[in-house]
Amino acid sequence: MRLHVVSDVHGNDRALARAADGADGLIVLGDLLEFVDYRNPELGIMGRLLGAEVTAAFTRLRGSGERAAMVELLEDAWSRFDNPREVVREEVAAHYARTFAVLDKFDVPVWAIPGNVDMPEIWPTDTSVSLVDNSVDVIDGLRFGFVGGVPLPPGMPARNSGPWQPHFIVDEEFDATVSALGPVDVLCSHAPPGVPDLAYDVVARRREGASPALRNRIAVDRPSHSLFGHVHQPLAQRRRVGDTECVNVGHFRLTEQPYVLRW
Repeated sequence: MRLHVVSDVHGNDRALARAADGADGLIVLGDLLEFVDYRNPELGIMGRLLGAEVTAAFTRLRGSGERAAMVELLEDAWSRFDNPREVVREEVAAHYARTFAVLDKFDVPVWAIPGNVDMPEIWPTDTSVSLVDNSVDVIDGLRFGFVGGVPLPPGMPARNSGPWQPHFIVDEEFDATVSALGPVDVLCSHAPPGVPDLAYDVVARRREGASPALRNRIAVDRPSHSLFGHVHQPLAQRRRVGDTECVNVGHFRLTEQPYVLRW
């Protein structure tokens, strides 16, 4: 059995169309959307709606940690729309229509979960893709556990304001989902397990969202693999934790190469 696994597609549908070449199936671990293109501010949903100048300023303020100025910038920019949340939803839906059209063309099974840069409530329902968030599926005799989204830091509430709602999950809810999976042979998530060098991004120079609950699940179940994404430039792309090979499958938007899982 040969499965290809990708994460952090971020709008690269051209490469995604080749992601299952030679595989018996494809797993997509989230972040299908390109909401902000940090390299080219004209692109991405924010670039198309708010323009390159606003997007470039947002990127600069976010990088320097000037949160108050960033919030003021965005509030002013979004005010040009009567209903900015609906405008964003329409743009996201159009983005998903293009991406799922690519996934639906594959002649092999496809499984998908959302990342933090996703709005799974807008995912199409008339698709051949198996939407397996928060569930277990048996693939060629192995139990695959799937958990999408990224947990918030302990005690932090989910954000419900603003036109864009990233898929961050209250930590207690995320932990309960991981616990409810039960024993698995392969653990698939968007967020990495709570292992420091797997969660640290060397370019952003910060620890990204990670899950101690996933780390605990690994210790209990000892799955053969823990596969994830989210961290685009990790300090360590893979790490052996007990009997489990923990692998960041890569920033597919840039690498255009799937991770290959064989058994």
